[in-house]
Amino acid sequence: MSGLVQAFQIPELKKRLLFTISMLAVYRFGVFVSTPGVDVDKIRRMFEDGSNTIFGLINLFSGGALEQFSIFTLGISPYITVSIIIQLISPSIPYLENLKKEGDAGRRVITRYTRQFTILLALFQSFMISRALESKGLATPSLSFELITMITLTAGTAFVMWLGEQITERGLGNGTSVIIFAGIAARMPSVFGSTLELARTGEVSPFAVLFLLVFSLLTIYSIIYVERSHRKIPIQYPRRMVGKRMTQAQTQYLPLKVNMAGVIPPIFASAIMMLPATIVTVFPQASMSVFGKLFTPGEWGYEVIYVGLIVLFSYFYTAVIFNPAEVAENLKKNGGFIPLVRPGQETADYLYGVLNRLTLWGAIYISLVCVVPQLVYFNMGASAFGYVFGGTAVLIVVGVTLDTAAQIESMLVARNYEAFMSRSSKDQSAVGMVGYNRSRLLRR
Repeated sequence: MSGLVQAFQIPELKKRLLFTISMLAVYRFGVFVSTPGVDVDKIRRMFEDGSNTIFGLINLFSGGALEQFSIFTLGISPYITVSIIIQLISPSIPYLENLKKEGDAGRRVITRYTRQFTILLALFQSFMISRALESKGLATPSLSFELITMITLTAGTAFVMWLGEQITERGLGNGTSVIIFAGIAARMPSVFGSTLELARTGEVSPFAVLFLLVFSLLTIYSIIYVERSHRKIPIQYPRRMVGKRMTQAQTQYLPLKVNMAGVIPPIFASAIMMLPATIVTVFPQASMSVFGKLFTPGEWGYEVIYVGLIVLFSYFYTAVIFNPAEVAENLKKNGGFIPLVRPGQETADYLYGVLNRLTLWGAIYISLVCVVPQLVYFNMGASAFGYVFGGTAVLIVVGVTLDTAAQIESMLVARNYEAFMSRSSKDQSAVGMVGYNRSRLLRR
């Protein structure tokens, strides 16, 4: 809280904070603007029934937009799905691989392709959702309804995509993660209040509610503990000449987080699971089959596929953000080395081994956090509580909060460092002036 108070005292940081808050306010306002041609009351009653369908997962990531069937029903999920697909296929397509090597110009081209395919995927998903609503009797089947739904939901996705890019560029944190965080966090108070109301009316045992609260607090504590954990690799620097000065030998540490991928693996895995699940909901017979249960949250088939995707994206994203070969090369250039490990390729191999072990434990941790709490809540009959306070939702909320707090803290440290350097230069100038005046007096 003291960091937030200091943040509002720095003009640049205050501007970023206010911009992020204003963009999230616009997003939350759009959640309550419903798409025409849909009986919203029937959709709300469907969610009140507490059925564990893919609609609950879509509703979670859209911040309750599906429950209102608003213009932001699809949210940012199509953009995430397309980004994943492009990142996965880039190494096998020389054209995309060359674009990644061209710097900012190439990234702008890839971003344009991502936006274009996001629009196409949003059109497809919105069409499937409109057909699913028609099959469930929540809307009158007609071509006009399907076209209006496709245009409205796709426009909403494009606008949310633009909001995320603006937050990333001019606000704080990763815009995509911040928007998902805002949608989940906004639903937490209402779901918590409705759970307490069920306990007050006697529909749910007070001991069950107490267990839910204690279990959710333990989940949050576990997430914070692991997210703060890291492996420290010692780096030694020998005595060397820097300019005209001889520096002393020193030992520093290279910190590697246990969960280097952060909240990206569950977000990517959930986005991938939404695509086939949306198709399955259109066909009632397929939804009741074994294939349909593979895309129903709470079912064992769904959880197994979900865990597999989490492990896959944990290794994939960790490899994207950390390159052991590059780190080993930089250490070699600066004269640093890991004790008992030769500089160069052996250092890279050592870092690869440590990183693979850490990523394995990180993937196991994310899988347990995302699956176990949700299964516990679903088996207790608290489906709404399980979606909003389940492991995936809590991991995203806590992870984004910690990342944003770290970004604010780094900006505060940089600001204080700049102020310290400016004061030091002024002090040196003052000392220089004193010495100059003293020399003039001595000459006199």
